[in-house]
Amino acid sequence: MRLAQLLDSESDSPGEAVTGFAIDHRKVAPGTIFGAFQGTQVNGEDFIAAAVAAGAIAIVTRPGVTVDGAVHIVDAAPRRRFAQLAARYFAPFPGITVAATGTNGKTSTVELTRQLWRMAGFHAASIGTLGVTTADDRVTTGLTTPDVVTFLSNMAGLQREGVTHAAFEASSHGLAQYRTEGLPVAAAAFTNLSRDHLDYHGTMESYLDAKLRLFTEVVDAGGTAVVWVDDSASRAVLDVARSRGLRTISAGTQGDDLKLVSRTPTQLGQALEIEAGGKTHKVNLPLIGAYQAANALCAAGLVIATGGDLATTLQNLGRVQPVRGRLERAGLTKAGAPIYVDYAHTPNGLRAAIEALRPHTGETLHVVFGAGGDRDTGKRPEMGAITVELGDKVYVTDDNPRTEDPASIRAAIMAAAPGAVEIGGRREAIRAAIQAAGPKDVVLIAGKGHEQGQIVGDRVLPFDDVTVAREEAAA
Repeated sequence: MRLAQLLDSESDSPGEAVTGFAIDHRKVAPGTIFGAFQGTQVNGEDFIAAAVAAGAIAIVTRPGVTVDGAVHIVDAAPRRRFAQLAARYFAPFPGITVAATGTNGKTSTVELTRQLWRMAGFHAASIGTLGVTTADDRVTTGLTTPDVVTFLSNMAGLQREGVTHAAFEASSHGLAQYRTEGLPVAAAAFTNLSRDHLDYHGTMESYLDAKLRLFTEVVDAGGTAVVWVDDSASRAVLDVARSRGLRTISAGTQGDDLKLVSRTPTQLGQALEIEAGGKTHKVNLPLIGAYQAANALCAAGLVIATGGDLATTLQNLGRVQPVRGRLERAGLTKAGAPIYVDYAHTPNGLRAAIEALRPHTGETLHVVFGAGGDRDTGKRPEMGAITVELGDKVYVTDDNPRTEDPASIRAAIMAAAPGAVEIGGRREAIRAAIQAAGPKDVVLIAGKGHEQGQIVGDRVLPFDDVTVAREEAAA
């Protein structure tokens, strides 16, 4: 594609051939369009000259920035303009794409959506925290919502591989930074909103506004909003969706379209009764916990919104597989206590995970958790208070301390967690919980879920909660 064609220029000159897009000047090659954006840690505008020297043929910036030696594309929202241009370059994409946003549940929702599509006979994929997942493969990207160049090139690559349906996670960071722009989005789901990422957004209002962009700007006009209406923020989502004329599918105990009438825990899952389409549907969901029922119904809503048969989709919920690191059963202790690993790393996430396991706990619920460094510090005491309130024996340990002092992070948690046991080494904390668990107990290891490493300083040390739990259980 020529630059003039990409820009819809009326120039007689076709311009140079565009060879790619980059937001990192080190990835610029001859023919690249470079996005020079102001970031929280690095200002891309400082590297414009280096990008031009490396062969960039055009630079996208905000007004007031000087560019010499390349076509200057100026826009008040340069990230959005860059994304729109990149989407035109990388297209086509899978014919049907959907998104999920919310503090918790995004990963499970998009992965369950992929599974339901596959059961319906479609070649489907999901993109998010777990990476790019298809029926045949999984490739890690490292971010919930990858940068826009990676995201769009991945989507285009999936289309070339024959994927017709794709679901992706839309994080608040990704929405605020226009990382999911440009491709058609037929439907989007909202799961919930609770405290997280205030180190970036500043306030809960700003955090919600970032989420709402999915419905006010990203979803196609005439598309569908699937909303978990049991969450207090759902009213705001419904309001903006309806103001745009989007179709809405409300799910939850108060839902009009997918009404959760009852939920009964079973040994390895839960029996759901759902009112939808004028009928009552009974589903034996092979996932435990109220929040997994919510994620499953949001996923079903996305599938139904994109043409899936209602009865078949709900029936297929009985065949879904557990999502990696989401109340994943890692094994049993020698005493016979089940060990679960979950990604819960927010106050509400911990509450949901503990409440999910409580009906399956005969005596003591052991909870191992920590808090990440260089992130919202205010949620640490909240996490500690919730865990000692709802758990029985709590072990406070490290969880990706990054550049912070691990002991200081633990101290902030312990200040609100009377009776908790502090064990800095994560393996040692997991070992202590497993050794203490009796035959009627349950062990929950929370915070890292699917992650394969522990971030200490600027290093990522190999660490997988599931693997470590199995090793300690067998020791």
